[in-house]
Amino acid sequence: MLIIGIDPGISGSLCFFEDGKIIDVIEMPVMAEGKKNKRQVNGSQIYNEIYKRTKDIEKKNIKVIIEQVSAMPGQGVTSMFNFGQSFGVLKGICSAMQLPLYFVRPAKWKKYFNLINSEKDASRTKAIEVFPYISQQLSKKKDANKADAILISSFFYETYQSEE
Repeated sequence: MLIIGIDPGISGSLCFFEDGKIIDVIEMPVMAEGKKNKRQVNGSQIYNEIYKRTKDIEKKNIKVIIEQVSAMPGQGVTSMFNFGQSFGVLKGICSAMQLPLYFVRPAKWKKYFNLINSEKDASRTKAIEVFPYISQQLSKKKDANKADAILISSFFYETYQSEE
């Protein structure tokens, strides 16, 4: 079973995970938009990244897990709108590709890895502990979003019970 764990948002990531191993982890594809060149998710590139890794796999053997995010106190209206837009683009792409979608709340996967009330960077440390072979790709502080996508995938892999 191929699991695609997604940390949504402009600075999010996608993790491709199979049989308990990380196949690949990539930063969220983004592009510039408008006069101010604000970044937005690049839906076309997201589709391409998912398609090239899933085209030879039966849909029933693919699971897409997106972190179920919601508005957070103190976030501006514009940033929340942009975040929601990114989340919607991801849902739309996966739905159009007819891939099974699952959602997991941050508190649920973070509790599983004992990361509740920890620093953002703690997920990077945890991902490196669990998957030491990925440490090279998680060497920078900004790679915490890749670590989140990895841990979301791993959480689903370890807790999901097949419906078959």
